[in-house]
Amino acid sequence: MSDFAKLIKLRLTFLVVFSASISYLIGSKVTGAIDWSSWAFWSKWLMLIAGGFLVTSAANGFNEIIEKDLDKLMKRTVDRPIPSGRMTTGQALVLSLFMAIFGTYLLGKLNLTTGYLSVFSIILYAFAYTPLKRKSPIAVFVGAIPGALPPLIGYVAAHEKIDGIALLLFGIQFIWQFPHFWAIAWVLDDDYKLAGFRLLPSGKRNLTSAVVTFILTLILLPVSLLPTFYGYGGYYLGAVSLIMGLIFLYQAYKLLTTLEIKSAQKLMFGSFYYLPVVQLMFLFDFIGKAQ
Repeated sequence: MSDFAKLIKLRLTFLVVFSASISYLIGSKVTGAIDWSSWAFWSKWLMLIAGGFLVTSAANGFNEIIEKDLDKLMKRTVDRPIPSGRMTTGQALVLSLFMAIFGTYLLGKLNLTTGYLSVFSIILYAFAYTPLKRKSPIAVFVGAIPGALPPLIGYVAAHEKIDGIALLLFGIQFIWQFPHFWAIAWVLDDDYKLAGFRLLPSGKRNLTSAVVTFILTLILLPVSLLPTFYGYGGYYLGAVSLIMGLIFLYQAYKLLTTLEIKSAQKLMFGSFYYLPVVQLMFLFDFIGKAQ
């Protein structure tokens, strides 16, 4: 079970499913009042959670299969089940294929749009983002697309139409991923270089990378206020998004002025808090506003 958890990157998978679940509740509210006693509501939510868990796990499994030889080169990944020899590539492939097929089936049963998006996310993450990581920093842009699909998938699982709210949920998570990814890449740059990964904007820990990180964090601030601007959320959402955005921006500014790994770590941990707080506030404020 420990090796399986490492294969599917359990903590990352949990965050993905959490994001999709929040958006499912928002999408359910758009379609009308949520009937918390309805078996149909709960069964769809459970199907989304199970399908989302399996699809995300499959994408992570394919990622580790493709990078098995590179994982042997990095300290943080050398103990993963495939490079350590505790799991064969064939075993990981069978598990990943099963999870991909069954997860896509579950999400496709919710509606075809959800199913198509799940297949697209697996392909883009495992077979586009993964090989690009050694080619160019553009990999972060490519990886941000499947990384932002969970809230979109969760929303269309409840409300099949991709509307303004769906695009805003996608957009916030899409922009958020740039400072999130680059903070992680800054902290782990020495380890990443052992495998030839190029994830920082300039390929190095330097002022250029810090400036680009700061600019994207700055862009996130107005983007996070768009739900309030368009009336999907109230002033509580706007206030929380503004406060969290300013804290996040300050952390990016500290990285810009110090260029230290310690500052990048604070930005990285700040990103972990930023997204769930803003998404939960979006949910609570939207449901309260729509009463």
